[in-house]
Amino acid sequence: MAGGREDRLTARDAGLLILFGTAFGFTLSRSGAADYDFIQGMFLFTNFQLYGILMTGVIVTGVGVLALRRIGRTVDDDPISIRSKPAHRGNIVGGALFGIGWAITGMCPGPIIVNLGEGKLYAVAAFAGVMTGTWLLGRFYDPISRSLGMPPIGGAGADAPGKGTA
Repeated sequence: MAGGREDRLTARDAGLLILFGTAFGFTLSRSGAADYDFIQGMFLFTNFQLYGILMTGVIVTGVGVLALRRIGRTVDDDPISIRSKPAHRGNIVGGALFGIGWAITGMCPGPIIVNLGEGKLYAVAAFAGVMTGTWLLGRFYDPISRSLGMPPIGGAGADAPGKGTA
C-alpha cells in the first residue's frame, strides 16, 4: 500500500489474487486463448477470433483506467497516480523478443501457466524460456539498460518498481 503503510500481502488479498487468477486462467482456457493452434491461427491470419478477445481486453482495460482516474482513490483511500512510462529503445527490443517468443511457442506468460495447469508438457520449455530470460535481464540489467536508454531499477520515488503506483 502507498501512503506510508507497510507493503504486505494480507490473507484477504492473497485469496482475491488466487480467485481472480483462477478465473482469468479458466477464461483463457475456455476461450481458446491458451491453445497453441488457436494462437498460431491468429499469427497466420487464418483465425481472427483471438483478435476480438484481445480487443475486448483493451477496451475493458481502457474503461477501467478511465474509471480509476475519475475515482482517484484506492479501496484503502490511498491516492491513485497513473503516469505514462518513458519511451526508450528497450520497449522496442523487449516487445520484439516478447512477440518472437509468443509466435514461436504460441504462448505468452498467462497461457504458459494455463497450459502447465492443463498438463501440457510443451509449456515446460516455454516456462523455462521465460524464467531464463527474466533471470538474464535481471543479471545483466545495468549494461542492457545503459545501451538501450532504460531507466534504473530501484530508484527513489513513487515510480520505483513495487512502490504502489499503477
